[in-house]
Amino acid sequence: MAVKCDVTKKEEVEEMVKKTVEKWGKVDILVNNAGIAHFLPFLEMSEEDWDRTLDINLKGYFLCAQACAKEMVKQKSGVIINIASIAMGQQGIGFPALTHYCASKGGIVGMTEALALELAPYNIRVNAISPGAIETPMIDPLKADPKMMEGVLARIPLHRVGKPEEVSNLVLFLASDKSSYMTGSTVVIDGGWLAG
Repeated sequence: MAVKCDVTKKEEVEEMVKKTVEKWGKVDILVNNAGIAHFLPFLEMSEEDWDRTLDINLKGYFLCAQACAKEMVKQKSGVIINIASIAMGQQGIGFPALTHYCASKGGIVGMTEALALELAPYNIRVNAISPGAIETPMIDPLKADPKMMEGVLARIPLHRVGKPEEVSNLVLFLASDKSSYMTGSTVVIDGGWLAG
């Protein structure tokens, strides 16, 4: 079932969850994956650019997690998986011309850890995945500049970008009982970028 939803609008998120519960009776898994990234130098970034990125990348995760968690609490089970990024600061990296994106992804990691603590008493697990460069339209600006792409590949020990299915396989693991003792974790999948 597909439901059109703007994740920045609480009413639409709640309607999406309501339709899900009406069809299947419950919500077992949420994968927060909506996100945007527009390369903009910090000094040229407008308040609107900042707000739009944070609204989709962070507020949207909050709204979806809260709406789904209210249903998961009733059944005393559930899994929430938040897609972050290695561009998350601290243990990750900063990335030039993506200040707003990095701020949102760092926020996702912090939110994941806090939610894991709050929701554990209800047997709801919350984890994050931090991908590196993955073959999606989000890296098109990098691919458009061969020199920049060459620089990115030089930082990845496996010397390639990841495939979407490599990330989805990790999502499947975190959604399954095979990861039943994991909550509050951020799992990096980046071809070795952060290890370099």
